[in-house]
Amino acid sequence: MRILITNDDGILAPGIAVLARHVARWIEEGPAGEVREAIIVAPHTNHSGMSSAVGDVFDHPSVHYRRHTIVGAESIPTYGLEAPPALCAIIGATGGLDFQPDLILSGINAGANVGRSVLHSGTVGAILTGAQLGLSGLAVSVQWGADVHYDTAAAVAVEVLDELLSAPSRTLLNLNVPNLPASELKGVRRGRISTAGIVKTAGPKAGGEPLGEEGELPLRLGAATPELGDVSDEDADEDGALLAAGYASLTPLKGPHEDSDTALDSLMHSALGKIARHLELLR
Repeated sequence: MRILITNDDGILAPGIAVLARHVARWIEEGPAGEVREAIIVAPHTNHSGMSSAVGDVFDHPSVHYRRHTIVGAESIPTYGLEAPPALCAIIGATGGLDFQPDLILSGINAGANVGRSVLHSGTVGAILTGAQLGLSGLAVSVQWGADVHYDTAAAVAVEVLDELLSAPSRTLLNLNVPNLPASELKGVRRGRISTAGIVKTAGPKAGGEPLGEEGELPLRLGAATPELGDVSDEDADEDGALLAAGYASLTPLKGPHEDSDTALDSLMHSALGKIARHLELLR
């Protein structure tokens, strides 16, 4: 197995360093004759919340890189790119550096990626991008708090690698781990994506002063924040609720694909017909 490691917190973030050290040990402990390699291609600075954005590659068709060394994972080639996570995933996945990987391992993100935050997360965006190129992926996040236990999340993540190796290509998993020592982790459960969002509302309260020509719009944050907010309205098997209860949550994801629901056939037929008639009038 050849692994591409990336993240959205940046090449110098503690989460990716812990993950790299665990992967380095996993490589060293591999059975004789089994190919185990890894490469790190990550943003040079924090790109949180970038989802699957690649930036303006048309005006800037090159990417600056710098080699790095992660203590405890010196054997893994490491590159910091002036690029968001998705572009790092593309560059690493297409074999433009040392080798072409089989799997993208993204994280460890400093903060939970649960609920609707999976849509906006650069950590998740990297594996969604890799899936478009045929790669499987695992996004790893840990709930934020005092003395973040990255080691717990890394240990759980490494246990999933062998499963992903034998899974069909484009298999995507989102792993969220509570901020607990390994000894206090209650277990791992399959989590459903909740409806929790990052931002509940924005702007002044109803009935307040009218907006001026310029100003600040305050954001009121929801439960899907790095620390994990109030999840009392979630079902017990939803991702945020599982974290709050002390369980790691593992969720299969699916990237963008055509909606083939036959219930949309009549809508598509009608829309295509109207467009065709409009084009006829323009001729």
